[in-house]
Amino acid sequence: MTLTDPNRLFSDYLAGPRVEARVPDGWADEPYNRFAVEPLAPTIGAVIDGVSLAEAVDDELFGELNRALLEWKVIFFRGQDITGDQHTAFASRWGPLETHPFIRVTVDQPEERPQVVRFEKGPNLGGYENVWHSDVTWREQPSLGSVLRAVEVPAVGGDTLWADMGAAYDGLGGDTKARIDGLHAVHDWIATFGLAMDAATRDELRRDFPPVEHPVVRTHPETGRKTIYVNRAFTQHIVGLDPDEGAELLDLLCRTATFPEYQCRWRWKSGDVVFWDNRSTQHYAASDYFPNRRVMERITIIGDRPR
Repeated sequence: MTLTDPNRLFSDYLAGPRVEARVPDGWADEPYNRFAVEPLAPTIGAVIDGVSLAEAVDDELFGELNRALLEWKVIFFRGQDITGDQHTAFASRWGPLETHPFIRVTVDQPEERPQVVRFEKGPNLGGYENVWHSDVTWREQPSLGSVLRAVEVPAVGGDTLWADMGAAYDGLGGDTKARIDGLHAVHDWIATFGLAMDAATRDELRRDFPPVEHPVVRTHPETGRKTIYVNRAFTQHIVGLDPDEGAELLDLLCRTATFPEYQCRWRWKSGDVVFWDNRSTQHYAASDYFPNRRVMERITIIGDRPR
């Protein structure tokens, strides 16, 4: 770090208190009547107690769960003994479900549940998710959120962390906020999923999934809160900036996800279900359990185009 460089703002690297708001200005705090809420961290992550995901979500419960998702960005359900169909029914309550074009589905009956992505790691294949990212930002319409179910987990390790990118934006210095206002960045999958493909496959998929531009600062479509919307995995460069200047700025913005003050961490048990808002968070799956076995199933809800 070169603190004498005018493009690197000392205020954005200062240690000390990082105390940001949990919700945007104008948020109306209301009690939850259908369940109890146990916060995990000051701004992000809460355990929902008193809800069975095996049962249908009625309109009142949907409204409260959606409000909890917007307030806490990640909501956790312990010990849910649900089937794959119940998992699918819960996620679809929030909208149409995504079929991932690159991750191959390996559930028992993929033709019946094409929306399910199964992450199965064990002695023959270690985890590879350990980078901060938001899911599928290389799509024109990235996901609203994902519902992840723990099928089998190691005794120790394999935790997942989430970062509140609204709090991360609020914590930026004023000069940096002004500097990134109105900027766009290019998102692409070639440098991640594309590395495992041959050239012909990449060329074929490229026609359907070209690089896309999204705003560097996204406005959440439901809360109106501004969030940092770049990530290490899929953001390639910032449009219109000198490459070195853009890379430095991108590094500064991506680094905000690593501040513990903006994070929560979950130690999985089999049967746990987590639902996160992909519009306002990044996540990181700790790959520290090899060669132990970890099996998860994820369903992702289609979102809107960032604005």
